[in-house]
Amino acid sequence: MLELLDVQVNLVTIIALYLAFRAKQFLCDYPLQTTWMALGKGKATQWFSPLVVHAGIHGAATALICAIANPAFIWLGAVDMVIHFTVDRIKACPSIGGRFNPSQPYFWWALGADQEAHNLTHFAFIVILLLAGTGSVS
Repeated sequence: MLELLDVQVNLVTIIALYLAFRAKQFLCDYPLQTTWMALGKGKATQWFSPLVVHAGIHGAATALICAIANPAFIWLGAVDMVIHFTVDRIKACPSIGGRFNPSQPYFWWALGADQEAHNLTHFAFIVILLLAGTGSVS
């Protein structure tokens, strides 16, 4: 039988973490992503550097959020970098999601799946940070 956790969490903490990760996603994916990163990560060759820089910015921003919320979990920044790198490469890879253009519905499906994968990653991070605040994760 699965025992459910009896966890009490402050609603303000949930909202603050949610808004922090939403702001992080927007800032890192749009204003902080240069043309070099956006176009480079979808190339057939020489895609690694722009993608690693882009994913690194995401990882650094997640590490910052964790440093404020619970410094013991700053390592989630590295996890976010790896996940963001992988998700974006799948979306942008010319033989996978990158073969579509904005006039095709599959382009938008790939973009939506990419953003939702990042949202679910952030949700997992929020749960980890919230459980850590209750002493249920160490």
